[in-house]
Amino acid sequence: MTALLAEVFSASGPLAATVPGYRPRSQQLELAERIAAAMAANAVLVAEAGTGTGKTYAYLVPALLSGGKVIVSTGTKNLQDQLFARDIPTIRKALGLPVRVALLKGRANYLCHHHLARSLADGRFLTREDAAWAQRIARFAQQTRSGDKAECVDVPENATVWPMVTSTRDNCLGQDCPQHKECFVLAARREALAADLVVVNHHLFFADVMLRDEGTAELLPACNTVIFDEAHQLPEVASLFFGDSVSTAQLLELGRDVQSEALAAARDCLDLPRLCARLEKDVRDLRLTLPLEPARHALPQLAARPRFAEALATTIAAVEALAALLETQAQRSEGLDNCWRRAGSLLQRLQAWQAGSNDDFVRWAETYTHALQLNATPLAIAGIMQKQMSGHPRAWIFTSATLAVQNDFGHYCAEMGLVDASSARWESPFDYPRQALLYVPRNLPEPNAPDHAEAVVSAAWPVLRESGGRAFFLCTSLRAMRRVHELLAGRLAREGLELPLLLQGELGKNELLERFRRLGNAILIGSQSFWEGVDVRGEALSLVVIDKLPFAPPDDPVLSARLERLRSEGRNGFLEYQLPRTVINVKQGAGRLIRDESDRGVLMICDPRLIAKTYGKRIWRSLPPMRRTRELADAVAFFTPAAGASGA
Repeated sequence: MTALLAEVFSASGPLAATVPGYRPRSQQLELAERIAAAMAANAVLVAEAGTGTGKTYAYLVPALLSGGKVIVSTGTKNLQDQLFARDIPTIRKALGLPVRVALLKGRANYLCHHHLARSLADGRFLTREDAAWAQRIARFAQQTRSGDKAECVDVPENATVWPMVTSTRDNCLGQDCPQHKECFVLAARREALAADLVVVNHHLFFADVMLRDEGTAELLPACNTVIFDEAHQLPEVASLFFGDSVSTAQLLELGRDVQSEALAAARDCLDLPRLCARLEKDVRDLRLTLPLEPARHALPQLAARPRFAEALATTIAAVEALAALLETQAQRSEGLDNCWRRAGSLLQRLQAWQAGSNDDFVRWAETYTHALQLNATPLAIAGIMQKQMSGHPRAWIFTSATLAVQNDFGHYCAEMGLVDASSARWESPFDYPRQALLYVPRNLPEPNAPDHAEAVVSAAWPVLRESGGRAFFLCTSLRAMRRVHELLAGRLAREGLELPLLLQGELGKNELLERFRRLGNAILIGSQSFWEGVDVRGEALSLVVIDKLPFAPPDDPVLSARLERLRSEGRNGFLEYQLPRTVINVKQGAGRLIRDESDRGVLMICDPRLIAKTYGKRIWRSLPPMRRTRELADAVAFFTPAAGASGA
């Protein structure tokens, strides 16, 4: 395999002949060789490959050549679509491989014939726009082969009509569905089972892993290799899936579905609508026991609100009453039978959360504008991961541009339970000392100071003006993001500068990025979702400003519980857990700047802790080897024509 890989990645090989602008990189070939060796030995490999290494091709080539069944799991749907639509077809064509490939997304991405028909028949759409979109979706349903809503270009992917015409695991009728044979989800799963290489995302992968405990997993039992790209996201996703949650939205949806099914099959059961109305009132009252603004609430905070426990008990009683009545009506239709099973499952989860008998889980709640979610999250996932990775021998590959802290993978491997993993790291091939500058301004206030956002905007303003926009402003909170937007809008107006200002949330993420690229001189202000998985090449992005080091809030319920557990074990939670996660997040944000050999730019981090605190060194030493400065003049000079010509 080594000789074959050397040929494939060589200057005269099939990739060079097929891919425009392809150039051999020693890092890419070495990474491909390590992955191929791990696949052959059914081993565990943790690999960090800096931006520009070409890690996608480095794992896809050995995967397509292996002859076994491979699952590739990504952190984002964007990368999932890119692999399936662009990268895999390119490699398959270059190598002339007759490999069967499938794309599998989560259930909510596929149109459901049953729910579409029921919604059109009921006509209970929230707006006229939803009703019009439903008609377009109905036309799409007659033409599509995949049923993937991403292909329905006439209807926005975030349109409020989609939940009414797709299914969830809760409300899917399964084999009892009248349109079971035409089901798009089942068709996609059949293709995945027959394929040699399946592209999924982390959420779907762990959903399948959870089904393994019930004996119904489909993907994992058959595969020889699992490759995780964007593997730095796995601890968070795994925590979500190995825990449990139940939301008021699920309870309200159950009530709505029961009413629809009762209209169709049990009109004479007058108690069903009454109990649905009672459930809806009790659920809404439960939500109102907590503040309206979105937030995370630890168990002690919930206990301090006496109405919360009372409202939760009332809601549980309402679900119990509805479940008992549904049991007497379940045989009248598949829909009512499904609702009875859902009510039983939701009741069980609510009661388990209320009892909270497992000390290995932290219970907490998250409020959204209209909903409340009760969560039970494992304090550690290492043991659970080890259990899931045991059994059938297969290779496990974990790769990302950000997994190590100063060349050390200890934190990641410990958190993920990868005790026997080998690890390796490859630097980016980019010339960072020539292409980029790290600027940490002097005299900034502490990040928790009330005037921190004002100071950050004042410090960034001369650099923004000199760069002519072309900037990402990455904030660590939504509040800071909105304040920075307000301050920059005021500055631009006062100085008469016509630089477009884009704000996360005003448009969809992809739309905002497309507009940013097209405008060429915009300032995009974003929070968490723009720190990673975003690729803007060329001059449109030449400055990245980070407002402060992205430490998770110390009052976050899951973080504080995990830190308390580490303290009780005599360990240092800050150094072992908080700091490594922050390093990885900073590396992700910094990675937005240089995406190509010809890119140039300034990374500006507006947090004095990077210099003043001893742990700051661990953070900036983990960043790419950019030139470093604390002088405003250096940052401004980076954008002058003379500096550009000399490559300073």
